[in-house]
Amino acid sequence: MSLVEVSGLTVTFGDVRAVDGLSFSLEAGGALGVVGESGSGKSASAYALLGLHRGTGAKVTGSVRVAGVDVTAASDAELRGLRGAGAAMVFQDPLSSLDPYYAVGDQIAEVYRVHNKTSRRAARARAVEVLDRVGIPGAARRSRSRPHEFSGGMRQRALIAMALACEPRLLIADEPTTALDVTVQAQILDLLHELRRETGMGLLLVTHDVGVAAESVDEVLVMRAGREVERGPVGQVLVAPRAPYTRELLAAVPRVTGPRTTGPRAASGPRPADGARVLVEADGVRQVFGRGKGVLAAVDGVSLTVRRGETLGIVGESGSGKTTLGRMLVGLLEPTSGRLTRDARVQMVFQDPVSSLNPRRSVGESVADPLRAAGQRDEKAIRARVAELLTRVGLGPEGYDRYPHEFSGGQRQRVGIARALAAEPELIVCDEAVSALDVTTQAQVTALLARLQRELGLALVFIAHDLAVVRQVSDRVVVMRQGRIVEQGTVDEVYGDPKEPYTRQLLAAVPALDPALAAVRRAARKELAAV
Repeated sequence: MSLVEVSGLTVTFGDVRAVDGLSFSLEAGGALGVVGESGSGKSASAYALLGLHRGTGAKVTGSVRVAGVDVTAASDAELRGLRGAGAAMVFQDPLSSLDPYYAVGDQIAEVYRVHNKTSRRAARARAVEVLDRVGIPGAARRSRSRPHEFSGGMRQRALIAMALACEPRLLIADEPTTALDVTVQAQILDLLHELRRETGMGLLLVTHDVGVAAESVDEVLVMRAGREVERGPVGQVLVAPRAPYTRELLAAVPRVTGPRTTGPRAASGPRPADGARVLVEADGVRQVFGRGKGVLAAVDGVSLTVRRGETLGIVGESGSGKTTLGRMLVGLLEPTSGRLTRDARVQMVFQDPVSSLNPRRSVGESVADPLRAAGQRDEKAIRARVAELLTRVGLGPEGYDRYPHEFSGGQRQRVGIARALAAEPELIVCDEAVSALDVTTQAQVTALLARLQRELGLALVFIAHDLAVVRQVSDRVVVMRQGRIVEQGTVDEVYGDPKEPYTRQLLAAVPALDPALAAVRRAARKELAAV
């Protein structure tokens, strides 16, 4: 009997059919990647495996069997027995999955005691054991830490540890690396691979990142609009896809090698001349947080320029100082020391459009804010200008009276771009503006920025942890580490012939679409870690 058997699964939310007649199976010890754009039904399918739609108002039909349990017919008690022990899930956002009040070790121990009749001491020991197994340094000490005291990568490791506590036969990972930088992402994928090899557990990986699937699974199931488009061995589907949609999906994936097919420079030819007007210049700027022994130099002696019409990419791991630098460039933070001059109107597009838009106001009113701040009082003129901006970013004037929750992630990011354009900037700083979007939506947003740059002569500063995306959109690239610039140059220089070992390390961590190459890279990383 297969570890997972799904037949004719349909999940309906009101009038929306999120999953439509899906069937697949997963053998014990196997790994299946479920890949698709946002809204394709991949997460809804994964949730159905643990009966997580029960009590939500969703209608679930079809047959779902996991670890011998008929999920659709199981009682609540049987589902509780399945969750954690038979199958466990790692969610996308560890902050919302972990209780901020309790120590991480206590939360893992609680899960263990739910499924095993054991003492608190034994449960705590098990928590420390699994934290150590997933690579948390000083596991006994860190088990007493709360979630906010962990980095993003450590929080994701803690969630994996919680899932492993009861030794499940199946691990379901829903977008486990979406918000992580490339090196931490590589570490998490390597960890999942090692855990599969050691424990023999099955893995169902839900992701919109095709490269992540290539690194991690044996088979791939491509979904679109709730249905299967293509399924087969990962090498076959990703190297020689049969379905046109799969080929479109792969074509949208940015790469760190080969021709640049999307982005401003791919569309608009040669980069601006070095003699173009300087819009922003930083000279030895520092940004220091804290006092005394707790002082932290988030940006430490950075010098750079941004010229009219060019795109400067800033890359680095989480904590490298790139976002702090971006906030300094737009004036949200003033340097602690050093000199920063701006000879331009500057705006910013933030990483999370949900938190940067007021949910109680229509998007039209949010886009109108810069106009009103500039002194515009004619409401008819304001509405006309907002309608023009929404049309320019591909949303149309009818979007004025809609609210943020009525838009998709990519559409909300377009709203953020429209709001930035309202102030008629010469430079826009994009802080991780596409990091949470699927590959096709990423391509659409970067193509939009390319068009706006051509039409309006904008300069862009593109901050991201995704080196492949930065390569697509940039003229020059700055690589940051621990608050400092370790390498900078043109895209061809930095990507084609990197001088710094750190830059080469970042490039080696980017997921490869070729599963054979991914395996070689994984072995190389393991060998490097052992040195």
